[in-house]
Amino acid sequence: MLRDAGRANPAVRSYVVGPDVGGDFEWGAVYVLDDLDGYWDYLTHPAHVRSEMEGMELVERFEAFDMTDSGDPEMAEKIAELQARNYTEHPELAELVAQVPSFTVPGGEGGQR
Repeated sequence: MLRDAGRANPAVRSYVVGPDVGGDFEWGAVYVLDDLDGYWDYLTHPAHVRSEMEGMELVERFEAFDMTDSGDPEMAEKIAELQARNYTEHPELAELVAQVPSFTVPGGEGGQR
């Protein structure tokens, strides 16, 4: 599902999915997007929504982080707003995320449940 979320989504410019080599996770995924519009398109694309809706129940620990080459000092807040909007518009997803034993997003929100 993680690969499909990259392959099927036109907002994704490139991606990599695979085992976390030398880290604390079994798997990881990185998706490269052009801008905030692309970020929103990525979040709401059916392939990404499917990966979250079907995949969250398989996850024991999830850590999300964002990287950018933008010089915009408000980028973190803008990304956080899109994430919050996504959970507001899709409460069923927010409910699934709340069930993950350990869920951390940028800024340290989340944590052990």
